[in-house]
Amino acid sequence: LHMGKTMKEDLTVVVKYIKQLYPPEFNMFSTYAELYHNYFASQAKKSAESPLEDKDIYLLLSWVHNIYPKDMRKDHVLAEELEKVKLGSLLPSSLSKELEKKYLDGEEVTIKNSLSKCLDKEIQRWKEDKEPEKLNGHFQSELLAIFVIQSIYSGQKRARDISAAVGEELSHRLSTELPAFLKSYKDAFEDFKEKSKKHRYYKPILIANINNCWNFRDYADKNMAEKDDNKANILSTLGDIENSGFDVLLQQLFAQLKPIYKKFTENKWDSSNEIMNEIIKTTSKHISDFRTLKDPFYQAIVEKIHARLVKEYIVRLLKRKVSLKTPAQQQNLAQNVSKNAAELEAFCTSNGSQATWLNSALPKLAEIIRLQDLGAIKIEVATLATTYPDIRKRHLEAFLHIKANLSRSELKSILGYLADSTASTLPGTPLFSNINVS
Repeated sequence: LHMGKTMKEDLTVVVKYIKQLYPPEFNMFSTYAELYHNYFASQAKKSAESPLEDKDIYLLLSWVHNIYPKDMRKDHVLAEELEKVKLGSLLPSSLSKELEKKYLDGEEVTIKNSLSKCLDKEIQRWKEDKEPEKLNGHFQSELLAIFVIQSIYSGQKRARDISAAVGEELSHRLSTELPAFLKSYKDAFEDFKEKSKKHRYYKPILIANINNCWNFRDYADKNMAEKDDNKANILSTLGDIENSGFDVLLQQLFAQLKPIYKKFTENKWDSSNEIMNEIIKTTSKHISDFRTLKDPFYQAIVEKIHARLVKEYIVRLLKRKVSLKTPAQQQNLAQNVSKNAAELEAFCTSNGSQATWLNSALPKLAEIIRLQDLGAIKIEVATLATTYPDIRKRHLEAFLHIKANLSRSELKSILGYLADSTASTLPGTPLFSNINVS
């Protein structure tokens, strides 16, 4: 710094006051500039060849790539004169490259170590007998994502400040660091999930970890190219963490709902309204706990619940426990199914579900139960298959057990119609393919 300041100030004096005292052919400014440069370069070379700490390497590279060529040689007083003097770089190219490699190796190790320590601290926090902090009503460990992203971003920025090429090389080296960190994070999360079920704040910690995924998602979406394999790996790992957390959070609810759903067939759908009220009441208690999830995750979990509620209802309709011979009995069941479907839809929608693709499944099934005309039933079946292309013959056959007044030939005719109109590809959001028919 002292040499740089001295060189800049002295050459400024040469330009302003000394140069004009000599004839032009003396090249007075060039003589001074070359002498100063050669001395500065020899000192820089001596420094570069001695043992240096990481911060010293960074500072020396900053002089070589930035401060000397940009701040000093582009100074408004000196620039014009220095353009005429070919001074070259402060360091030979080979030595500069050697320094860059040392810097990149050190920076890479430093960032890896800091991410590893950060994860260790996070795991320690999970083990403490403390509830995670809340921000805007959501559990989270905000510092984890901020520290990890900041470590990688700051490293990349520091390297870019040396030069674009050094920045690019470090970015390339660090490109696999975030996916690797998230893989370790996922493993630690799975370990906690399996071994700490009796932890006092087990669920809040799970929710905080699901919420942590949002900042990583946001970073990947905004800073990584769509076709980048690392981005795909990052989003895949985050999806695994989120879904793994959702599964645990929903376990208790789904276990409580199972015996309630059984009551539909046990009571031949006679008290279906009371049963649906019990399902909604039980689900409501759990949904209130999930409001500590960030909005995208809360919506995702509510839609998982919505899909499960519809699926479990369909499972009961496919159990072959009810067989109704008269149109009046079928009409009555269809009304109950329609009413239950409306209540279920209203409940899920009011709690934030946007899974509107689920809403027509039960009303369409109710309509098939209600209809008596064979042609009308076929049309409704075709519509159902268009909306839910993963429905298969086995599903429809089990469901049509309800309509005991269909002859074998009529049943065969309806099933054949489904085979003709069912798409071969499964939808992105399957419903029936998740239902096994016994």
